[in-house]
Amino acid sequence: MTTVFVIMGVSGCGKSTVGVALAKKLDCLFYDGDDYHPPENVAKMASGFPLNDTDRYPWLAKLHDMIGEHLERGEPAVVACSALKKKYRRQLHKGNDGLQFVYLRGSFELILLRMTGRQGHYMKAEMLRSQFNTLEEPDSYEALIIDIENDVDSMVEIILAGSDSKAPV
Repeated sequence: MTTVFVIMGVSGCGKSTVGVALAKKLDCLFYDGDDYHPPENVAKMASGFPLNDTDRYPWLAKLHDMIGEHLERGEPAVVACSALKKKYRRQLHKGNDGLQFVYLRGSFELILLRMTGRQGHYMKAEMLRSQFNTLEEPDSYEALIIDIENDVDSMVEIILAGSDSKAPV
């Protein structure tokens, strides 16, 4: 069965880094979910305002459809997407059998440290607290959970080893 991996978690946890490495290992396409935000969402976040559910629904709908297209064609893919709330994960999953969530879990302190050293990203470190406040952590039934203190290669190997053992949302 074809799998589309959604690498999820708060900003700064390593979704894109791990996602690119996993896609390279699988020889498939990688999509950064941030690239699918409409310009008004990016402007809102760049101004220091967190997105609300109304802002997110059209963005999640685009990602849902892109995931569905890959699954219909039988093409694996990797998508980096925060998917902070259970209802967001449900929206992405609906009708998309073959979707596998991978939650990159880390402490606020570690992620803040990483974010303060990051250049050129619209998500400001000050907004990290709002992401943690919004986060509804998935359980091990819903997603493969990986501690971000692992190195990237180890995280990719954990994903590959555990990708068939999770049930849908």
